Amino acid sequence: MRLPALAAATTAALALALGALSPTPAATGTATSAASLFSPRLVTVDTPTAAHKDRLAALGLDLTEHAGHDYVEVVLHNPADLLALVAGGFTFDVRIADLVRRGIEVAEINEAYAARVAGSPLPSGRDTYRTLADYEADMAALARDHRTIVKRFALDRPSLDGRAVHGVEIGEDVRRPASGRPTFVLLGVHHAREWPSGENAMEFAVDLATSYGKDRRITRLLRQARVVVVPVVNVDGFDLSRTDGEYVDLRALNDVDPLGGSLSVLATPGHAYKRKNCRVLDGVDTPDGTCRASLTSSGGFGIGVDLNRNYGGFWGGPGAAASTPDLANVEAGVLDPTYRGAAAFSEPETQNVRDLVSERQVTMLISNHTFGNLILRPNGVDPKTLGPDGKPVGDAPDEQALKRLGAAMAAHNGYDNIHGWELYDTTGTTEDWSYNATGGFGYTFEIGPDEFHPPFPDVVDQYRGAGTYAGRGNRGAYLVALEHTVDTAHHGVLRGTAPAGTVLRLRKEFRSPTWESAYDDVVDSTITVPRSGRFRWVVNPSTRPVVQPRTYRVDGVTRTTAGRREAYTLTCERRGKVVQRSKVFVDRGQVVRLGTACRR
Repeated sequence: MRLPALAAATTAALALALGALSPTPAATGTATSAASLFSPRLVTVDTPTAAHKDRLAALGLDLTEHAGHDYVEVVLHNPADLLALVAGGFTFDVRIADLVRRGIEVAEINEAYAARVAGSPLPSGRDTYRTLADYEADMAALARDHRTIVKRFALDRPSLDGRAVHGVEIGEDVRRPASGRPTFVLLGVHHAREWPSGENAMEFAVDLATSYGKDRRITRLLRQARVVVVPVVNVDGFDLSRTDGEYVDLRALNDVDPLGGSLSVLATPGHAYKRKNCRVLDGVDTPDGTCRASLTSSGGFGIGVDLNRNYGGFWGGPGAAASTPDLANVEAGVLDPTYRGAAAFSEPETQNVRDLVSERQVTMLISNHTFGNLILRPNGVDPKTLGPDGKPVGDAPDEQALKRLGAAMAAHNGYDNIHGWELYDTTGTTEDWSYNATGGFGYTFEIGPDEFHPPFPDVVDQYRGAGTYAGRGNRGAYLVALEHTVDTAHHGVLRGTAPAGTVLRLRKEFRSPTWESAYDDVVDSTITVPRSGRFRWVVNPSTRPVVQPRTYRVDGVTRTTAGRREAYTLTCERRGKVVQRSKVFVDRGQVVRLGTACRR
């Protein structure tokens, strides 16, 4: 259905809109009254120009990651959301008229699928969504059953609710000290309601572990790289969404339900479409185990921090709400879906990812999200936008290479390969920080065409590919990403000799820009020289993209900012003491021969 654009918001307009969009009419007056209650819904809003997108973003609604050049999909949680959209003069189509009822339908589809199949075609054979306990059990089983190539680990910081956040590291001889192989980091579930993002990440971990020694391509890649998979970054939020999303099944009472079956809808818990983490007050931890006692989260709204706006990369800029409500931009402050947190990396979940990336040479990173069938690359802000220095932010220095790799991955999953800002402006995102701080390529995958947690058979198709992309899918895209991880045409290589057992440390301390100021950041990775005394270390370039020259156009004139060159500090450490220190410059595709790096 399409609503006409209206010049002003009125109660009559809202009543008309609600009447046009009400659920299926019921036969009795009681049921009709229940049906007229507003249900959360997904709508496709027409945005024919960039100005329309900007105006839509300023309404403070729950924008999804599904958008194109002339539309953005939005979740409407209550009548006020609908009123804001109508009053803003937007036209839209209703995609899913009742997300709660759709959730129940999906649960029924999943039940039928699990009953019909002995096991899915996924590497794990799973036939339904994992719970948090399932993820924990599967990671533990991988490490137990594949000890030589899989190691389970806990990230440094527990969640606000006191949960450990686990991941798995996969590679040949994974339990030995790092010896110079690059790392591919694959992340899932920053946003609690985006269940397929964790499933795809976990299935790739299972795929690698079970294919090693059997699949020639995977075996070769695991001999050259380490793969780190953290399937659930936002453990607290996901646990709430996943358990609330497994709806209270009251269908057995439908025959005696005076609301004609609507009771199951009205009794549905309130965190199924939660977006953020469990932060209640900035800077204040909550007692462990109390997250569930928090107020229900009406989709993206309510308490919590949007973790994918909390990273340091230009934190605090466009597309991320501040703590104070902004009436001019219709931002709801801490209750806003895109609330960025009190400071860059204020949340334990983002601190975990920062440490993970900073302590390794991560030459490739993918952060999985849902939905939109998109591959998003840096930067997250329109290049014409004036940055903190008063100049247009421009494109990423590696734009052409980032675009080519995105296209190579899209050839497997069929996703649109676009800049992050072509969806809408965002700042403080995972890959914008990781790329600009380390030089390692980073992307967001928006998995699936049209739902946050679709029927599970759709997850199977997304991972394995379907139709034109059968046999490829995200599995094929991840393998392309893993090949990029080891491709030294895009990374630097340090070669040399040193006494066996010496710890080589590459460290770089720097100030990373936020939209308002800057913060202290660091890259600090180590390897241990093997018994041969010879080492080969694949590393990211020493100069960060954010300080490289950038080109932009003003009034038809091309201009280039001044850049600067940065170095790593290379130290040799024996028995915990630094015995030598030197500066190392390395660029993409460069092999730096250090000779004898550490004198005996």
